Amino acid sequence: MKKILLSLLVLSSAVFFSCNSGGDDPKAVLSQFFDAMSKKDVAAARKLTTAESKSMLDMMEMGMKMSPNEAKADEKYDKSKMEFGEPKIEGDKATISVKEKSSGEAMNFTLKKEGGSWKVAFDKNSMMNMGMEKMKEGGINASDSIGKAMDELKDLNMDSLKQGMEEGMKALDSATNELKKLENK
Repeated sequence: MKKILLSLLVLSSAVFFSCNSGGDDPKAVLSQFFDAMSKKDVAAARKLTTAESKSMLDMMEMGMKMSPNEAKADEKYDKSKMEFGEPKIEGDKATISVKEKSSGEAMNFTLKKEGGSWKVAFDKNSMMNMGMEKMKEGGINASDSIGKAMDELKDLNMDSLKQGMEEGMKALDSATNELKKLENK
């Protein structure tokens, strides 16, 4: 009987703490996300982001592994250099403005309710929307820019692009083989 009670106590504590880890306050969740990212703790950041954010975090984690001494993540998410605005909640979506103190630059981060808790939307669409907002602030019409890029792509010779990619891959393979030879010495 004691084992059953102990098991129930542990299980209920786990449920209580997993549901009550700041998920009720979007600003607290975003703050925790910034903490995790500044420490390059992608595992902790994953717990604070939407399911759609997985691929973006996977790419960031891969980048961090490729250049482990890079300090950009530490600086980019350093909360001491940021001012967090108040959340603007509209149903299951919240937007929080985060302003860099030194430059005054602000970005609007989106959070979404997922499983009853607020999660940071760190997916491709959210990142694209943030970029589009910044372009609009800078007086750049994203539709025109995309249209121009598409026009340039129409004129691109795909055969020469493919040939260039193949040559690049051959050069990369050659360099990889040379590195392997050097490692085996």
